[in-house]
Amino acid sequence: MAKKVIFDKKNILVIGGAGFIGSHLCDELVKTSKVICVDNFCGSSEKNIDHLLSNPDFAFINHDASIPIDLEALPELKKFRVPFQGIQEIYNLACPTSPKHFLENRIKTLIANSLLIKNVLDWTVKYEAKLVHFSSSVVYGLRANDSGAAIMKEDFVGLVNHVSPRSSYDEGKRFAETMVVNYRDFYNIDAKIIRVFRTYGPRMELNDDQMIPDFVNNALDGNDLVIFGDQNFSSSFCYVSDVVDAAVKLMDSTIKEPLNIGSDVDVKLSDIAQMIITETKSQSKITYENGKLFMTQLCLPDIYRARNDLGWMPVVTLKNGLKKTIFDLQAHKRLRVIG
Repeated sequence: MAKKVIFDKKNILVIGGAGFIGSHLCDELVKTSKVICVDNFCGSSEKNIDHLLSNPDFAFINHDASIPIDLEALPELKKFRVPFQGIQEIYNLACPTSPKHFLENRIKTLIANSLLIKNVLDWTVKYEAKLVHFSSSVVYGLRANDSGAAIMKEDFVGLVNHVSPRSSYDEGKRFAETMVVNYRDFYNIDAKIIRVFRTYGPRMELNDDQMIPDFVNNALDGNDLVIFGDQNFSSSFCYVSDVVDAAVKLMDSTIKEPLNIGSDVDVKLSDIAQMIITETKSQSKITYENGKLFMTQLCLPDIYRARNDLGWMPVVTLKNGLKKTIFDLQAHKRLRVIG
């Protein structure tokens, strides 16, 4: 296939672009490129991209990417001249991630980590595009409660139970990486893998069994902030803009191996809960209950390679990130009440 002519700006395809991280990525990419967002709102929301719909350099396609589609035949993309220019970059973030609806989305999760990634890779091959595939820290396995702050390097092969109730996501993410690596080697494509650790920020869903949004929601309502574990439950949290920055840098890099992106600072959930109570001036208390399937202690990332090879490190402090997140969730909560 001959190289396509780029008329003025790159065409970038973002699969899962209406999600939490995906929408922030679209915000960044559309500043300099033409962005095609494909999403079917399984775990994402139209409100995340409403502000982009009037941008002439942004197009939204409501479609399940596990089903093949001819991008060149879509009238919505006529202005992007895909038959002539093709697609230069692809970011794949499509996968259900809602903890609350995890069990009912198990089959959709399996499909996202198999059929969908195949379609994404076929687009990558067809257009000779560059690809950044969003994987997850779950490929390393879970952190045992008594194991301390396990720091994982990218060369650790992982310990995952492939028949556990979480397997559609945990083992699914591992298989998706296998798809990417084999397509890359067989077709000689420029495909990269970003392993994202726990991320937070504006546009996270309320009432979705996610720690920080649930803490904020309960603090605003004066309810208890429930930690599903004991007083030693800890994790790391990276602000969403830092993750987006890493993904864009990775796309422009020559790195081939999977790359950890996240915060390497271990923080107790009780400390985060107290910071939220203080910031919201709430009278809420912190309580503890038994753990949940998708609310577990995960490993921490070794980010030496991200620092050394990519020139990346998280720059948004937890305090500032929480302030921005609380402000957004508070505004969203108010709009829901008014609506």
